[in-house]
Amino acid sequence: MIKVTESISIADWELTETFSTSQGPGGQNVNKVSTAVELRFSAEKSPHLSDSLKSRLKKLSGSNWTSDGILIINVQETRSQYRNRLIAKQKLKKLILEATQTHKRRIPTKPSARTQANRINTKKNRGLIKILRGKINNEN
Repeated sequence: MIKVTESISIADWELTETFSTSQGPGGQNVNKVSTAVELRFSAEKSPHLSDSLKSRLKKLSGSNWTSDGILIINVQETRSQYRNRLIAKQKLKKLILEATQTHKRRIPTKPSARTQANRINTKKNRGLIKILRGKINNEN
């Protein structure tokens, strides 16, 4: 069982792990030992997640979310199957925690009148400087 927060925990029956040979360093051992982990979490069927949390999780996971509502996490970072399993569970926990946080909606504001006046004055002064750089007429 994975405890994400006080109210959210993932039961073992919701998780499925499959193992395969990994890529990367390890020499001949890579071809013999199944160290890569594919963690499947049936998020759509999970009774511990609310519908709004599931929709945010689906949005965050992107292409790792299947049409059946299963979240897939692939890990092959280390040569150890045990460490890859831990990393996969940590990634799942982090993803769910990220989905629990709702972002505060931004309220658009307008700049104050003083700020607008300062901006216009700065632009006028800059324009005046550029005009003074121009050619000088010496006609008398």
